[in-house]
Amino acid sequence: MNSNDYMKEALKQAHIAFELGEVPIGAVITHKGEIISTAYNKRETKKNALFHAETEAIYKACNKLGGWRLWECNLYVTLEPCPMCAGAIVNARIPKVYFGAYDLKNGACASNLNLFNMENNFRPEFFGGILEKECSDLLRDFFKKLRN
Repeated sequence: MNSNDYMKEALKQAHIAFELGEVPIGAVITHKGEIISTAYNKRETKKNALFHAETEAIYKACNKLGGWRLWECNLYVTLEPCPMCAGAIVNARIPKVYFGAYDLKNGACASNLNLFNMENNFRPEFFGGILEKECSDLLRDFFKKLRN
């Protein structure tokens, strides 16, 4: 599998969120090429600001691997991580992050600010724009439906 394949899996998670009335963001974590964790936004469902797709995927991956350091893992997420999620990624030591759509408002690794480039800190690599159109279209459709 390649980054597009893993992003398609993240998009499947985002579609689940969409159907539940959640902002459609999905995440996948791989370990040595195998998917070990999937998640989608559940802030509305769980009534908790911490239930972003990335943080839940990190939680599940830590449980699966039995530790908090995810240094042999990659994260695929349909939207550029926000500051909270970028901080969780740094703290989990995830070396590579692939995201779909750029987030000009809240993006915290490329668009608005870059928490992955802080001095004296773990610095994940990031790759944006993976299946960007599909990820952006899903978000656009969700907010259009919400407004109607």
